[in-house]
Amino acid sequence: MSHLIPGAPAPTFSAENHVNAHFASSSLGGLYVLLCFPPDDLAERAGALSSFARAPALLDDARLVAFVVTRDRAEYDARPAVPGVRWFLDPDGAIAALYGAGGEGLWALLDPTQRILVAADMTQTERLFATLASLPLPEAHAGVPVSAPVLTVPRVLEPDLCLRLIELYRRQGGAPSGTMRQVDGRTVGVLTSFKKRRDAQIEDPALRTEIRQRLQIRLLPEIEKAFQFQATRIERYIVACYDAAEGGYFRPHRDNTTTGTAHRKFAVSINLNSDFDGGDLRFPEFGRRTHRPPPGGAVVFSCSLLHEATPVTRGTRYATLPFLYDEAGARVRAANLHTLSSDAPATEDQMTERVGA
Repeated sequence: MSHLIPGAPAPTFSAENHVNAHFASSSLGGLYVLLCFPPDDLAERAGALSSFARAPALLDDARLVAFVVTRDRAEYDARPAVPGVRWFLDPDGAIAALYGAGGEGLWALLDPTQRILVAADMTQTERLFATLASLPLPEAHAGVPVSAPVLTVPRVLEPDLCLRLIELYRRQGGAPSGTMRQVDGRTVGVLTSFKKRRDAQIEDPALRTEIRQRLQIRLLPEIEKAFQFQATRIERYIVACYDAAEGGYFRPHRDNTTTGTAHRKFAVSINLNSDFDGGDLRFPEFGRRTHRPPPGGAVVFSCSLLHEATPVTRGTRYATLPFLYDEAGARVRAANLHTLSSDAPATEDQMTERVGA
């Protein structure tokens, strides 16, 4: 456990659980996460699992999520009745190795930013659960208010251009928008309940040029000033639609976690209208605060930040959502392009154009 120093980033992984065969642990930001690596000894193992029964009120998914990490497929399939506890399958012990968990077992408690809060062996179970009971709300874990490192820039697209993009969507209609996942070494597009959004592709070269020019003149200098990053490439020209009729949303995710998306550096969210409720950006690792740019304005953030689009509860949110990167990212994209599956949905357009000098 020498590498599990409090404050150090927790090792991240992708593993099978009972909801997703490739569940990304990096999506758990915003809550405390308790990982249990039970000991090999059967009696001690039973004792570790029974510990959860002492604190059922803590396992409510509002403050804390708990997982047992097991190598035993039979145990995983049986899912011993432990209310409020989920399971990860670790057949080759790769996750246990990341955390330095041996046959004696290990508890690992992560804070809402996915940094190590406590690493304890099984002899410290009582103390660990006392710590769980004393944890503040996730949004108060730092002891002071924290803010996501995002940039809001007004007046990127003028009202007429926003209206034209909305009319394009209404005229053309949108297709269900998928998410990108890494499966067997390839980046594939999938449609799941993780996301409810429809996208219309912007095919007109002249309209793309208009958007690109606005970004270059009005947005890129602000990004360079705030983040010391010079964007030279743009990926994806779409009008995205989150509709209250289907509760449009996008659950917490990161935008650069596959080989086919690793080149992305900054995400840009430009609202085209304001007559809707909900549909705001939230960065769970930084609390409950939401972010909404004004119509024609942009919210810009690193693609490595965990973020979500909250459900639209009234009306329809229209937005255009490009990704930006640089020449180093272009080289990464070129090297990884062979891993992008041909069945990736058109809503994840890989069209690439220069936007900067």
